[in-house]
Amino acid sequence: MSNAVKLALAGEGGQGVQSVAGILVEAANDEGREALYIPNFGVEQRGGVSVAFCQISDERIGSPKFKFADLVIALSDRAVRRTKQYVDENTVFIYDSSVEGVEDDLPQKAKKILAIPALDIAKKELHPRVFNVIVMGAAIAVTKIVDMEQAKSALEKKLGYKFEQDPKLRELNFKALKKGVELVEGKV
Repeated sequence: MSNAVKLALAGEGGQGVQSVAGILVEAANDEGREALYIPNFGVEQRGGVSVAFCQISDERIGSPKFKFADLVIALSDRAVRRTKQYVDENTVFIYDSSVEGVEDDLPQKAKKILAIPALDIAKKELHPRVFNVIVMGAAIAVTKIVDMEQAKSALEKKLGYKFEQDPKLRELNFKALKKGVELVEGKV
């Protein structure tokens, strides 16, 4: 990876996009890569649009800002509208298929647009709280920014205390990570 991989993850406050960004950056740092993460959210921690900007590279990253992302993931209608400005012809744009009424707001010039049923799968097959980990798996599968084992290790660091309290949570999160990969595999 010679050039930085740039990601913009966005959703409503409380959907966990900042947690995902932090875990991805932690995993990249543990692999010895350069990684930057800039959170962007309003004063509302729940209910406002939250955007996490990440860059991960094998080389020094010159600037924390970027104009266009390699991957944009939008998890709400407001997030779709807010993040389309970071899309160009090289960007993969992923949004949750449960988001309704955004067809006219989807970016016109993306390399690829994918709707994934992350929220539905979290609710019906796993647990709503692992919705963001499904999204993390999709981000890793599209960008290859970190090794899957390193991502699991970073999840352990972030959630280890919860895993100790309830060991079933570890397996649930690892299933969610794998499910996210499966949702985008072969589609990009």
